[in-house]
Parts: sequence; structure tokens; C-alpha cells
Amino acid sequence: MPRFHTVLFDLDGTLIDTNHLIVASFQHVFRTHLSLEVPAEEVYRCFGEPLPTTMARYAPDRADELVDHYRAFNKTQHDLLVRQFAGVREMLQGLVAAGVQIAVVTSKRTDTAWQGMRVCQIDEFFSVVVGMDATEKHKPNPDPALHALVELNAKPGSHALMVGDSYFDILCGQNAGLKTAAVGWTVQTRESLGANQPDFWVESPAALLELVLGE
Repeated sequence: MPRFHTVLFDLDGTLIDTNHLIVASFQHVFRTHLSLEVPAEEVYRCFGEPLPTTMARYAPDRADELVDHYRAFNKTQHDLLVRQFAGVREMLQGLVAAGVQIAVVTSKRTDTAWQGMRVCQIDEFFSVVVGMDATEKHKPNPDPALHALVELNAKPGSHALMVGDSYFDILCGQNAGLKTAAVGWTVQTRESLGANQPDFWVESPAALLELVLGE
């Protein structure tokens, strides 16, 4: 019997490596349309946050325009820059084989999420993907996680785990009444994630599989 019956995953930086793509997209938009040079470390702090929220912080009166520019650039570069994380596919295979229910809960649009999952060849493991277009409220609110649980016909509680690479993921899981796990392959600092006190740290996909299965 697995330790966790249900696992909700963030996507970017957790299941697929979109770090370079996201940084390149933000830097292109800020440089081209705001004449700003923004270091990667500053962009990292935006990871997990809904795109319109980030853009509104930099240019409140141009947020929608900047979102459109971001998505246009991101689309042209997406398949070139997205990469697999070693061990993720094998971890997902193990979870599915053990009968664990899994879903993706992401702050990106659902169609773009599926695109990244196809590129990284993990789409076959999922039937439920909750993007920012699926709920009115987004991470760190609990709504996306709770929506995923409804789609899975599962309930919140200590048997369900939220896995992510940013404090938005950890807070979303906590607010939904789930256990939480932070991944060690995040570009976020351990200090920033640790401030939100995730229940677990996992340093590799294999370690996550062991945690979920109770091995």
C-alpha cells in the first residue's frame, strides 16, 4: 500500500526542465518592450507565479500586452529549449504501476502544459492537467489543487501530496490541506522554500518515488 494515494505535481521545474526557456522568454520581453535587463536570479523568484501577475508587477498598465509578447516568443522557442529531467519518466512509471493517482497542477495554460509534456514524453501518464485557465484563483490559493482532486475523484488529507519547486506550490498544497514536498533540483534557494516548511525534501525523482511508495 503506497504511503500517498494521490500526488499532484507542479510542471515547470518539477517534471520538465523549462528553466532556460522561461528565463529567456522573460528577458526577451523585458529587454525588447521595457528596456530592462533582468538577471536570471530575479526571474527565478517569479517561477510558479501566474504570468499576468508577474507582468502586472513590472508594468501594471501593459500587463496584457507583455503577456502576449511573452507567449509569442515562448511558443517559437518552446520545443527547442524544453528538456527532460533525468529520472522523471521512470518515477512516473513507478507511480502509475503502483496505482497512485497523479495529476499536474500548473500556473501555465493547459494547452501549453500538454505541449511541454509531449515534448518530454510524459504526457501518456496523465489524464488530469489543471492549468491557470481551469480555475478563477491560482497558486498559492488552494483552488487548482482542489480542482485536480475533484477531477481525480480524490479527497484532500494526509494521503495526498503536492510536489513542486517553488513556494507557490508549497503554499498551494498547504492551503488545500495536503502534505507537501519540495524538489532538490529546483533553481530556487533552499532557504526560500524552507521558509514555507514543506513536509519533505526530495533530492531526486527516485527519492520521490520511494517517499510516495513508503519504501
